[in-house]
This record gives sequence, structure tokens and C-alpha cells, in this order.
Amino acid sequence: MPLARIAALGHHQPKHVMTNDDLSVLVDTTDEWIRQRTGIATRHIAHAESVTDLAAQAAAKALASSGLAPEDVGMVVVATCSAIDRCPSIAAQVAGRLGIPAAVAFDLNNGCAGFTTALATADHAVRAGAAGAALVIGAEKMSDLTDWTDRSTCVLLGDGAGAAVITGSGGLDGIGPVVWGSDPTRGHAVRLSGDWHPLFRQEGREVYRWATTELVGLARLTCERAGVTPAELGAVVTHQANLRIIDALVGKLGATNAVIARDVVDSGNTSAASIPLALSKLAELGEVEPGAPVLLFSFGGGLSWAGQVVACP
Repeated sequence: MPLARIAALGHHQPKHVMTNDDLSVLVDTTDEWIRQRTGIATRHIAHAESVTDLAAQAAAKALASSGLAPEDVGMVVVATCSAIDRCPSIAAQVAGRLGIPAAVAFDLNNGCAGFTTALATADHAVRAGAAGAALVIGAEKMSDLTDWTDRSTCVLLGDGAGAAVITGSGGLDGIGPVVWGSDPTRGHAVRLSGDWHPLFRQEGREVYRWATTELVGLARLTCERAGVTPAELGAVVTHQANLRIIDALVGKLGATNAVIARDVVDSGNTSAASIPLALSKLAELGEVEPGAPVLLFSFGGGLSWAGQVVACP
């Protein structure tokens, strides 16, 4: 099969920034309390912008950066768990706004693991010849799902979107094999359930133990299947759930030479948008050399996980 790669990236965040001090007006919390437990300092909150607005902005930047025309895109996938619209899908709406004709377009909900799941799906489609190029977007408006009276969860969440254009790689191995799965016996640990309007709920201690123990081996397996060691990674971009989780997971992984994405400090937990947001920012700032191997590894509601090693565009 032909190989695929990430050809371009783009991201978008709402202009409004909510600080920890802002949150202290809403709930019994402080900047110190939030930083100590989560590492988060600020998060971006969308007011008038919808999930579709966020996704379209990030996608437009990625498409422009790729140099492709809209008609070159044969697949549009949006990873999201916060979309209110069910049909037409957010992906179909984004395709319409960008003038992408006749592409297969669908939304994918795998919680916080959504973007890397969608990336693997698009990678497989391009390799199989089902799409010449694909646009993969992670977009969330988590503020719509936030219980602003619950200090254990409202301090975590933010809004934003990131996008990647996937193309044939010209023979270079740009996206490694995916490692993905789920543990549905722990589905209660992160959930959005009930009648619309649902609210985000989380069993924080259970998620922390799971993420910092069982996921390390899966992250190592992802590197192994890509033919690289953790020490050879140029960057590690995990789901930006919580700074304590990120640092604990990466510390056990042994990625001693890698740039570690810590966008959670400025953006909070943006669920399926967190990995493309963080990756796009690292690439835009030139913090990772083009072509360097980057581990993408996401985890969350389900409980689910998905990861792959990609060449930095």
C-alpha cells in the first residue's frame, strides 16, 4: 500500500481567555489550588462560536498551509464529543464552508481519544486509495458541557480546534501503525450521558491511576510498532488532560530527548482538540524539526486510547 503523512497543520482558539482568578468568582477555588492539582493557568472559552465555527477555522488554516485545493480533499473527519448538531455532521458543514465538493464527511466520537482515532482512520483510507487526501479535525466546545458549579471539573475544560491534512507520503513513512483500544468496564470514569444538555463528569483519581500506570506500556508499544525507541522521539504530544498526568506518563516513558507538549497550561483540557492544538503550536513555533518522529497518544472517555508515531510536518 502507499504510505501517508501529515502534510500540514492548523489550529484555532476563541479570543476570550478565562483565568483561574476568573473561576474563583464562580466557585470556591483559587489560582494556587488549580495550578497545584492540574497545572492549568488559563483556558479559552467560546461564546458566539459553535463547534463548526471552531473546526472550520482550524481546517481552513491547515488546508491553506498544505497548498491543496478544496477539490483535492476526498475525506473530512471531525473528532468531537461536544457537537450539538447531529445531522448534517460537523464535518459536512465544514466541507461546505471550505468549498470541498463530494468528499465523504462524517463525525467521530471517541471522547478525548477522538483525534488520533480519526487520524488512523484517515491514514488507512489514504493508504487504501479510498481518498487522495483527507482533512482530520479535532474540535470541541467543552464549555457547553461544563457544570460551572462543580470545581472539580469546571477548572479543567476549554474550547478550541486543531486540524491536519493527510496526503500520500511519496514513499516516506509519515504515520506509523496505530495502537488503539478501550476498556468499557471503566466507561463510568469519564462520561457525558443523559438527555441533552449533558454535563461532563469524571472520576479523577481513577483516571489518574489508569493513565499513569496502564497507559505507559501502550505508549511504549506504539513506539515499538513504529520502529523507534522513546529516546529517539523528537516530541511527545499526549492528550492534554492534566499536567500531573502528562508529566507522570512521560517520565515513565523514557523520552529523554523529546520536546514535551504542555499546552494544557494555557488551553486546559480540550478533549479531542487537545492533540492537534498542541502539535500545531509546536510545529508553528519551530520547536520540533520537520521529519522528526513525534508520539501522539490520547486517552479518555470510554475508557479508550489511540496513538501513533508521526513525522512532524
